[in-house]
Amino acid sequence: MLLSNPSAVLAQSPLGTAQQFGVLGASAVTNTGPTTIKGDLGVWSGTSITGGPPLITLIGGTVHQTDAVAHQAQLDALHAYNIFAALPFTHDLTGMDLGGMTLTPGVYFFSSSAQLTGNLLLNFLGSPNPEFVFQIGSTLTTASSSTVSVINGGPQSGVYWQVGSSATLGTGSLFQGNILALTDITITTGAKILCGRAIALHGEVTMHNNVISNDCTNGGDFGSGKSDFGSGGFSGGSTTATVPEPTTLLLMGTSLTGLGAAAWRRRRRADQGREV
Repeated sequence: MLLSNPSAVLAQSPLGTAQQFGVLGASAVTNTGPTTIKGDLGVWSGTSITGGPPLITLIGGTVHQTDAVAHQAQLDALHAYNIFAALPFTHDLTGMDLGGMTLTPGVYFFSSSAQLTGNLLLNFLGSPNPEFVFQIGSTLTTASSSTVSVINGGPQSGVYWQVGSSATLGTGSLFQGNILALTDITITTGAKILCGRAIALHGEVTMHNNVISNDCTNGGDFGSGKSDFGSGGFSGGSTTATVPEPTTLLLMGTSLTGLGAAAWRRRRRADQGREV
């Protein structure tokens, strides 16, 4: 398939048309308990959405099952994933648990897995174009009841979790930001993504009794007290202003090749840093 020119939305968000989704799967979307999604629900190129409406309550969203809208959203999400993977990192957190940390805007690198146990605080510092990007080589896992808290954000704030394989949110986790996982995303019982998205590029999104909100416009949707500061589920940021966008049509396979090259460059930079 061909990757079309970036949409107008991409000028505002690195996610392009994927910004309108709360949950977007590739091979499938499976839900086994009452779940609420604010935003669109979609799958492409797979065809299966199991346990969708009415078991899933959609707020301000539409189901896009293997249609052109879901297709374009997947292409835009892959483009965003490649952008995030290619960014030079500012901090190497390989081997560290995110729990108990307070971080400021930057690009945070994990050569393999990333773990969150407890609370992670992201402080945007009131910057006009702040952005958090987490580059995770393999898996992202949160322990049960872990939380991500965000303060001092604004309309352009962005939080992106670029995951090299799969992401798993533990029971009762309260997560924030946009997960772009190369394979699967598993959101276990009672876990919530407020505010952000779950986007699986090649695998499945699995849910059970969850809440995912792509736009916490009310400053505390679903009784959480969480706000995205008008950023559309932390889908702002300045990434597209600093990384050139494609001006010609690209093959999907070319995008995947770029993904692998970006990952190699990140590993090489990490190795060079350890040699110094």
